[in-house]
Amino acid sequence: MRRLHKQQVDNMFIINCKNYNEISGEKINKLATIAEKISKKYKIQIALAPPHHQLASIKKSKLLVFAQHLDDAKVGSTTGYMIPEIVKKSKVNGALINHSEHRISSKEITNLVKRLKKLKMKTVVCVKNVREAEKYAKLNPTYIAIEPPELIGTGRAISNERPELITKSLLAVKKARNSTKLLCGAGIVTSEDVSRAIELGSSGILVASGIVKSRNWNRDIEGFAKAIL
Repeated sequence: MRRLHKQQVDNMFIINCKNYNEISGEKINKLATIAEKISKKYKIQIALAPPHHQLASIKKSKLLVFAQHLDDAKVGSTTGYMIPEIVKKSKVNGALINHSEHRISSKEITNLVKRLKKLKMKTVVCVKNVREAEKYAKLNPTYIAIEPPELIGTGRAISNERPELITKSLLAVKKARNSTKLLCGAGIVTSEDVSRAIELGSSGILVASGIVKSRNWNRDIEGFAKAIL
């Protein structure tokens, strides 16, 4: 059953560009242009998470722009750290927190969610299991993203291989009784994978190689967007 138009707009489609060569240099702008066009066409939220050095490259885009990681460090003498308050001034809208490729401590997760909420930035806390989903949903981040590490980059979608992780994580998030929504990721490479994730209760997807390494960005971003509706 198709969702109502208002609910369609609320679903989130995040593209994590990681440090793939496919988006190096000016190529990131081509990806942003295609994603922005499809976002407008289907009235769906699409966020791009480029490598840190490219955040400024796409700030003119009307897409949501997320940092791939932020540090719980102070403003000032913190060379090499990504500081929420500084990133905010570069018109970044939010951040991934605790991605499986850049795990951080529970204390850091808690502090970063608080700091980003104070800055009115979106927070996507990545978790590897239902226990973490339940724990961190209590912080009321914008999203909990369930991504089993063993499926990331495999082409074996969580929605097919581990559907119970989505349904159980959704129940865990709902237990928090707040505004946090569930996203899912890991191994998502087809529009059918996306459709199944939405059917299972996910409010959107977090994808990387399934889009970035695609040979046809326009076709696959559009296909994923339509599947989210």
